[in-house]
Amino acid sequence: MQRDDRIRLQHMLDAANESVSFAFGKSRHDLADDRMLALSIVKSIEIIGEAASKVSRETRAQYPAIPWATIVAMRNRLIHVYFDIDLDRVWDTINEDIPFLIAHLKKTLGT
Repeated sequence: MQRDDRIRLQHMLDAANESVSFAFGKSRHDLADDRMLALSIVKSIEIIGEAASKVSRETRAQYPAIPWATIVAMRNRLIHVYFDIDLDRVWDTINEDIPFLIAHLKKTLGT
């Protein structure tokens, strides 16, 4: 694996862990009522997607269990349609998709 890819995967893992920590002990209702919480989680997901978009094709091909295209598409949606973010989808991402991603990134990075 290229050094740059390893760094980007670590950035993805760091942002994923931060997003989970931001949401810990919170509810979907909190996400709607706490603008700082929503923005911090959305920014973390954006960082995950930006880093994923820079991972080489070779590394992506090595780890097909990671849904690269979906991650990048989520980032693009959050960045470009910032005025119409579906907080239900963001909440589902934090609770369903991010734990799966964390497990795969840890495995990939050997941590």
